[in-house]
Amino acid sequence: MKKGGRNAAPAKQIDSEETAGESMSTRTIRNLFASGVALTLLLAAVSLRAASKNDPPKPTADECLACHSDATLSHEVNGKTVSLHVDPEAFKNSIHGSMFTCVDCHTDVKSAAHETPPQRISCATCHSDEQAAYDRSLHARAMKGGNTNAATCVDCHGSPHELLPASDPKSRVHHTNIPATCGTCHGQKFVMEKSGLSVQTVASYEQSVHGHAVANGSEKAAVCTDCHGTHEILDAKDSKSPIFKFNVPQTCGKCHEQISKEFQQSIHGQSIAKANWQAPVCTDCHGIHSIKAHGDANSPVSAQNVAQLTCARCHEGVRLSQEFGIEGRRATTYLASYHGLASRLGSQVVANCASCHGTHSIFPSTDPRSTIHPSNLARTCGQCHPGVTEKFTSAKVHVDAPLSADIGSKAVRWIRKAYLSLIFLVIGGMLAHNFIIWRAKAIARRKLEHRFVTRMPIRFRWQHAALLTSFIVLVLTGFALKFPDSWFASMLSLGERMRHLLHRVAAVVLIGVSFFHLFDIILTRQGRRLARDLFPTLDDAMGAWQNLTYYLGFSDRKPEFPRFNYAEKAEYWALVWGMFVMAGTGIMLWAKVFFGNHLPRWWLDVATAIHYYEAVLATLAIVVWHFYQVFLDPDIYPMNWAWLDGQMPLHTYEEEHGLDPNPVIEEPQDSEPDAVTEEEPEPTEAKHGD
Repeated sequence: MKKGGRNAAPAKQIDSEETAGESMSTRTIRNLFASGVALTLLLAAVSLRAASKNDPPKPTADECLACHSDATLSHEVNGKTVSLHVDPEAFKNSIHGSMFTCVDCHTDVKSAAHETPPQRISCATCHSDEQAAYDRSLHARAMKGGNTNAATCVDCHGSPHELLPASDPKSRVHHTNIPATCGTCHGQKFVMEKSGLSVQTVASYEQSVHGHAVANGSEKAAVCTDCHGTHEILDAKDSKSPIFKFNVPQTCGKCHEQISKEFQQSIHGQSIAKANWQAPVCTDCHGIHSIKAHGDANSPVSAQNVAQLTCARCHEGVRLSQEFGIEGRRATTYLASYHGLASRLGSQVVANCASCHGTHSIFPSTDPRSTIHPSNLARTCGQCHPGVTEKFTSAKVHVDAPLSADIGSKAVRWIRKAYLSLIFLVIGGMLAHNFIIWRAKAIARRKLEHRFVTRMPIRFRWQHAALLTSFIVLVLTGFALKFPDSWFASMLSLGERMRHLLHRVAAVVLIGVSFFHLFDIILTRQGRRLARDLFPTLDDAMGAWQNLTYYLGFSDRKPEFPRFNYAEKAEYWALVWGMFVMAGTGIMLWAKVFFGNHLPRWWLDVATAIHYYEAVLATLAIVVWHFYQVFLDPDIYPMNWAWLDGQMPLHTYEEEHGLDPNPVIEEPQDSEPDAVTEEEPEPTEAKHGD
């Protein structure tokens, strides 16, 4: 025990010495570290103090605005005066002013009194992602191509000193302000001309259902950026663009999600998924910028337009038939049905394409989901015709009488042929019957007359016949070009080559007979007398007044006229005027290359307008004015025979032209129809009513 106690004391002494050694080394290290830190801090403090003495503090926003709040502050850049004014209040309320000071962006500005202009600030410093997207856009490409009108950040967002967040209703990029912001460029013709774009898109959008909704304060209706994107706006032909044809359903689906899903399942949507360019997407039916509500009469999907305009663009012609075997003439056969006829008359409830086939979820008739699948037809038709059965719906709706091969169509085709033949025979027989009787009675009545006046010699009748024939041919062939779908165009059944030829032949005949008539009235005695008798005088105005007052019952004295009354003179000189106008403009259009090379091009447009409207005027004048004088006047029923045999009954002539002092009277028993007196004395001047 003692031995052990003696050994324990030295051990404790050794441990104590080792502990004291470790404490001394730790303290030494700690002292050295603390001294280093203190020295470092001291040096840093000295450096900062020295730096603060060498570099003045950066200017505050207030110091910058002390100068830049001056509205007249400016400098020149490339010869142009640029304002350096910054509105203090606007900057303070802007998103930049609320977060940063001037020098946070203008980092090269070291003092308020800077002598050199600050370097241009790039938005990409903070907004690198947005800048990268913009660099891929149409705007950036246009800018690189030299189009200085292309939009930049400032054009859309406004000045960086007045920039507001998109959530602020006053911001230029707030949802409701986007159309106006885009319109500042896209609504200006001089801006868009360089890019070859139209400004109509802005006006169309303003009149659309989207534009009206936004104008009324809607923050959900689509604006430009919803469809085109924001910074990375791409061409519609770019497959990455949201308005690329095959991307349109997804773009519209951002707002119209359920409709987009229905469309993508439909036959149209499946065709688009297969990259079929001929299949329609939303914009093909509804329009692009000018989208209107389906109840709007101007909408392409309104009840009146859906068949004639929208669906017919694809389903009327043979394009789909040739490519995919889909039947054509769908619009024609619909419009010929009761539904189509009632729709064209303005019915708002009659069935149209969408009523039967659906709108967005359209399927082929073989698909059980289709509204026109045989198992669904009773329900589809029953929407308008309650109580229908499958037997009622088994009939073919689009009946194409000349082509369809089903039993009903064959029956309709045979009935059509039978009735057309019956109509031709029955009505043709009636016309022949009535003409035979009318002709016999007219000749018999004509024979009751004993004395006649030669009203139109044979050569004038030939001129009249040539004039009448060529005029009718010109009217039919001319209006057939203007109205190719008219009944008379169908009746002529002429191709453009034959119509073109007939029109010009008739024109040559008309101009030729006009020249012949001109020589006739200059070189022959009868012609000169005709010109004298047709020359208008002041008495004609008095005669017109007296004639109207008599037939209105204001006067009991019937006026008398010379060889030609005011109506006949007016018609003759209107014909002369019309000949000059129609021949002149017609020759210009015939030789359009010659005249187009020597005159401004718009002269041909003016000639076309004059030629058309003069033709309308002349045709109506003949029908309303001349045909009354020849056929409809009760005093000369059934017609004025002078255009056929040149004669007029003496008693009728004396009643109508009592002031003619030298009528050429024909005696039936010993006179030829065209006999004239040997000596025609000069006519004396006659007054109406004398």
